[in-house]
Amino acid sequence: MATTLQTLYILASGGERALEQLNITANNLANVNTPGFKKVIEEEMSQHIPDYPGDAYNLLIFPRFKTTHIVLSQGALRQTGNPLDLALKGSGFFAVMTKGGEVYTRNGHFFINPDGMLVDSKGNPVLDITDREIYLNPDLDITINEDGEIYQGGEKVAVLKIVDFQKVKALGKGYYAGIGTPQPTEASVLQGYLEDSNVNPLEELVNLINAQRRFEIYGNLLKALDALNERSNEIGKV
Repeated sequence: MATTLQTLYILASGGERALEQLNITANNLANVNTPGFKKVIEEEMSQHIPDYPGDAYNLLIFPRFKTTHIVLSQGALRQTGNPLDLALKGSGFFAVMTKGGEVYTRNGHFFINPDGMLVDSKGNPVLDITDREIYLNPDLDITINEDGEIYQGGEKVAVLKIVDFQKVKALGKGYYAGIGTPQPTEASVLQGYLEDSNVNPLEELVNLINAQRRFEIYGNLLKALDALNERSNEIGKV
């Protein structure tokens, strides 16, 4: 009985890890065209199930520990010509105020709302270095230099708040929460550019297929174990 329970735990845990990997990979693929999106990977400390024959051997693992990690590598910079499209070259994040508080993003696809406020693609205010909203005149040219200084009519009207963290936590919709103390950043702001997602779609498709195979293998093994137990019970009744 103990061996059966241990086997059930191994297979159920492995199936759960495979399902989580499916969800993570599917989310990466869903955001392949989201500006500034950063790929999420799942890291595991694990070992193979010993003495398991067949091609499935390399896909089966005994999950012992898992964590997610955000890959903060630079995405490709794409020129759009839109003066309110901004990209960061280097590490760092734009600061945005949401209903849940201040969050951070690499998606610099900004707009001026009807009130004259600079907002992101979700309508949330983009923050100035003084933690205030930024108001602009849509009838005047807008110039933003590499330091994030915003000029209209030859005068500086705001400075974008750009911060960096050694680690961040994904909040969804291209937003991140900083972990630890904000770090100085030397990132350059590029006006008229957007940063593409750093997700490699072909690589993620391979990961999706492997995760799907893993999930199916664990499910099939659980069904086989259940059938074996039923047969054992039938034999015990004879």
